Amino acid sequence: MYLYHYGLRELPFTITPNTQFYYDLNSHHEAFEVVLTALKTGEGFIKITGEVGTGKTLLCRRLLNDVPDFFKTAYIPDSYLDPTELRLAIAQELLVETEQLTNQQQLARALQQRLLDINKSGQAVVIFIDEAQALPEESLEALRLLSNLETERRKLVHIVLLGQPELDERLAQKAFRQLRQRISFSHKLTAMNVDETAAYIAHRMDVANYKGSPIFDWKLVKRLHQSSRGVPRLVNMLCHKMLLLAYGEGRRQLSLQDLKLAVNDTEDAELPRSLNLPIALSVCVFFLAAAAVSYWQMGGLQ
Repeated sequence: MYLYHYGLRELPFTITPNTQFYYDLNSHHEAFEVVLTALKTGEGFIKITGEVGTGKTLLCRRLLNDVPDFFKTAYIPDSYLDPTELRLAIAQELLVETEQLTNQQQLARALQQRLLDINKSGQAVVIFIDEAQALPEESLEALRLLSNLETERRKLVHIVLLGQPELDERLAQKAFRQLRQRISFSHKLTAMNVDETAAYIAHRMDVANYKGSPIFDWKLVKRLHQSSRGVPRLVNMLCHKMLLLAYGEGRRQLSLQDLKLAVNDTEDAELPRSLNLPIALSVCVFFLAAAAVSYWQMGGLQ
């Protein structure tokens, strides 16, 4: 790979959610503060939504790492689970012995007892559910019922839903009005602006131990931001491919041609119009010239 070529310690632009490369984007910082505030005030449901590639899973992993010790956490990465599978996954995350449980009633009682025991130890439980837009209707209802568990002073469980905008569309349905009204805190992740994109790229290169002069110049970053629409995952994919292209030709400095080739090889990325301008002008000139020739020939026939 290109690590030695650029003097890197590790690949800076993988799409794996690695908290070592976490960059505190404004939108992520706000979401982080919203979740912590909601947890500290004892709210049952918190919702974070964002488009594909905006970093929901990476944010979730940072929350898992940095949530105060007062909270015992459970993480459910695969949300396409029926109510039985969902309860079982939560119970196992909370270290409930489930092997001897033979039916749903026993599982529900064991889970409730575990939540009570955690509360008696001076902690509260927070469940993070990633890709929550995929939760079946019955499982969403199961989560609502689980959130009903509480003592006279506080709730036994807090639930953070992280999902794509389709989660908002689902919760807007009348069938989910009870759950919707329990979500007192929510936040929407947004794409990066051009300044954040430049800082994001520089940060990841720095974490990867790059020591040379910048190889993503400002002009290139602006075009890259336009091509990716500021979506972190697309930025990662384009940067990785551009570094590969330059490495293949023995170069360290990146070019707009590298970006063009990377965009053409990346689904959902698109070239800015400015990079296509020369081609458009050539087409216009061609048609104007053809029209002039045709007009002259017609005039010559008269």
